[in-house]
This record gives sequence, C-alpha cells and structure tokens, in this order.
Amino acid sequence: MQNAGEAATNSAVRKPTNLSLDAALLSEEKALQVNLSRAAEDGVRSAVSAAKSEQWKKENAPALRSSNAYVEKKGLLR
Repeated sequence: MQNAGEAATNSAVRKPTNLSLDAALLSEEKALQVNLSRAAEDGVRSAVSAAKSEQWKKENAPALRSSNAYVEKKGLLR
C-alpha cells in the first residue's frame, strides 16, 4: 500500500531541473544505484514540509500564546 507521498510522486507531472550536487555524493549515489531524481524529490518534499510547518507556527504563534495564557489562567476543565 502506498502512502500519500508515494502516490503524489507516482502521479505528479515531472519537470526537468538542473542541480549542482557534491561530486563525492554523486559517486556514492551511482555506486549504490540510488534513483537520483527520486532521492532529490524526496529531499525537496521533506524540506517543503518542514518549511510549511515553520510557517504555520509563525503565523499561528499569537493564537497559540493566547490559548496557552487562557489555559494557564482558567485551566483546562471548567
């Protein structure tokens, strides 16, 4: 069974892209027969996810602080 990332990877439209990568890393990739496009895509997907998470935290920080202050003052149960 595929997870959401695998399903998106298999059905996504691909666009050729040029990358500059560490030469030693590329040598290892070739020796180990790693699918470079798939590995790069997985890495970019992970970086985008992390960036979205950080963006969400920044955008929602005031609401989270307000909620935490309310809970500190009034408690969780009323």
